[in-house]
Amino acid sequence: MRIASLCPSNTELLAFVGLADRIVGVDKYSDWPQTLNNVPRLGSDMDIDMDALEALRPDLVVASLSVPGMERNIERLEERKLPYIVLDPNSLADIGSNMLTVGAATDTLAHATAARERYEHMLDQYREISRAVTERPRLYWEWWPKPVFTPGGANWLTEISELAGAVNVFADDERASVQTDWEDVVGRDPDYILLAWVGIQQHLVKPNTVSSRLGGSELRAVRDSNVLVMEEPLYCRPSPRLVAGLSKLAAALHPDHYPAYDEAKLEEWLA
Repeated sequence: MRIASLCPSNTELLAFVGLADRIVGVDKYSDWPQTLNNVPRLGSDMDIDMDALEALRPDLVVASLSVPGMERNIERLEERKLPYIVLDPNSLADIGSNMLTVGAATDTLAHATAARERYEHMLDQYREISRAVTERPRLYWEWWPKPVFTPGGANWLTEISELAGAVNVFADDERASVQTDWEDVVGRDPDYILLAWVGIQQHLVKPNTVSSRLGGSELRAVRDSNVLVMEEPLYCRPSPRLVAGLSKLAAALHPDHYPAYDEAKLEEWLA
């Protein structure tokens, strides 16, 4: 089966369930696993080159609705009558369910089920450790600074926060993605400010800009030097690689409770 993936999180999920060798085309932002570096690129995940996609003769296109605007890709898949499925996860459970969706669509359900079990087992280990954590710092995750976008209660980062022994300060908002303002953030006065700007490389995000915002210098996260730049691929993509992000965050927040972050070991687990 020839598979095309239209966004990074889909590519990562396909690889996790053992389908990397069947991928014949990906969007230009897919950067894991590195074994796919030479696979043909199909342009931005927001604006896929449909002529290039169709030329690959895919048996299945794995599309996404994880970012507003991606519905245009699906409309064009319909117009060209290309075979596709759509993944649109918001929660960690959704990601596991997506593995089964992919397995059913590719006739690899047994492999996908095993991958899901491996994924759930790892999450269960962190759930168990999390139950013993009593001191839970309050986290503000920033997806975008102006206007402010942050994950709400229905998003995977609220779950990641909990599993890492912490609390998302916007967990009380039932939405998956929350547009608010900086004044709202200041009023919640988080212990940590975690900058994970969607689509922006880590080295381009400047944590010292937070203190220059109105009231920023008075925030406890700024006073305690707890404004951190997070790896966008490990926190902003709804794929099994969120487990690597969870491991890194938990070890940083509670080194006495959680195992040390081991990138090589996690890459082996993901492979």
